[in-house]
This record gives sequence, C-alpha cells and structure tokens, in this order.
Amino acid sequence: MTKFLEFIGKQLIYSFGIVGEVLILLKRTVFAFREAPHNMPSILAQVAIIGYETLPVASVMAFFVGMVLALQTGVELSKYGTQDIVGSIVGLSMVREMGPVMVSFLVAGRAGSAMAAEIGVMKVYEEIDALTTLEIDPVRYLAMPRLIAALICVPILTIYSDCVGMLGGAIISHLHPKLFISYATYTDSLRLALKFREIAAGLIKSFVFGGIIAVICCYVGFNTSGGARGIGVSTTRSVVLSFMLILVADYFLTRILM
Repeated sequence: MTKFLEFIGKQLIYSFGIVGEVLILLKRTVFAFREAPHNMPSILAQVAIIGYETLPVASVMAFFVGMVLALQTGVELSKYGTQDIVGSIVGLSMVREMGPVMVSFLVAGRAGSAMAAEIGVMKVYEEIDALTTLEIDPVRYLAMPRLIAALICVPILTIYSDCVGMLGGAIISHLHPKLFISYATYTDSLRLALKFREIAAGLIKSFVFGGIIAVICCYVGFNTSGGARGIGVSTTRSVVLSFMLILVADYFLTRILM
C-alpha cells in the first residue's frame, strides 16, 4: 500500500510539473505576440498548413456528419410526425458540439502531429540549440506563429464545417423518402433554433481548442528526445494529449456556457 501511494504521489508531482511547463510555454508564446508583425511570412505559412490544406478533409467529414445526423434523427422523428424540426437538431448539434470538436480532432490529427514532428526533428538534430546560439528565441520563431495560426484557423474552419454540415443535413432531409422536408421548412427550423448565444459558444470552444492543440503539440515537440523513435513517440503523444484535453475542456466549457 505504501509503495502504491508513493507511486501515485510521484505521478501527481510529474503531472503537475508538466502542467507548469506547458503554462510557462503558453506565457512565453503569448508574450512573443508583440513580434507577430515581424513574423508574418511564418504565420501565413502556418495558416496555409492548418487552414487551407485542411479544408478538403473538413468539407467531406462535415458534409457526411450532417447527413448522418439528419438521417438518424429524422427517421426517428418521422415516427411521431415531428420530422420538421430536423433542421434545428442538426444545426444545434453542429454549432454547439460536433463542429468545434470534430474540427479540433481533425486539426490535431493532421496539423498538430506535423507541428510536433517538425519541432521534434529540430530538437533531436540540435537545430533548436543552433537557433539559441544565434540568439533567436525558439518560442518566438517556432511556437508563436503556430499558436496564432491555430487561433485564427480553427474557429474559421468550425464556421465553415457547421455550414457544410447543415447543407448536408438539408440535402438528405429533402431527398430521403421517409422525410422529404422542403428546404424552406429546414431553413425556418434552423433560423428559429440558432441564436447568437449558440454560435458564440461554439466559436469560444473552437478558439480554446485551437490554443490547446498548438501549445500541447509545440510543448511535446520541444521535449522530444531519442532519435527517430522518439520523434514517432512524440507525434503520437501530441495527438493523444490533444484529444484528451479537448474533451476535458469541452466538458468544462459546456458547463460554463450553458
């Protein structure tokens, strides 16, 4: 029992240490924002990687998620003659939950893993030490552009995915023989359900999730060691940690924003 408690204590201390290091990295990165005007090429490059290159995958995923939501809820509601509210269900599901979480998972798996791998390679091959020798702050040079790009791109991708998902729901609701909901009815249901509060809550979530992805993936990259194997481990670790923290943050944000 004593050994077990000792093990738990060591794990808690280790976890608190990691939290402290992540917060320090976040603080240094935010303080580096004042140098953003001088790093516009790097920021725009990261915006292209995180935002533009993610659009095709986000489009396909959001479209079919919207169709699935409309199909599953619509068929069940049609049994009670209330399928006309499918639009509001799809819209609220996408805006409140599916859009922010789905896009954040996609960005973490695609762009976040690339962040951790790229910085991890630089760490293993001592390129970050070379930057320090040249009096270039690695946080300003590497982490700051990625954090700014994530804070910009994830909310924009979320809005785009919400719209695509609602479009997919409208198409399947109109074409499915058990539903056959007109586009006007679907749009009216959406307009009645979606208020500014719901849209703002989804954008706040996506903004926080974007910050989590960038900070966690950069932190894991900066702490990579062990050669090629270490880079692979860090890449996997960054995605897993991002997924876990997104879900934890989603719960607390939902409680606060309800």
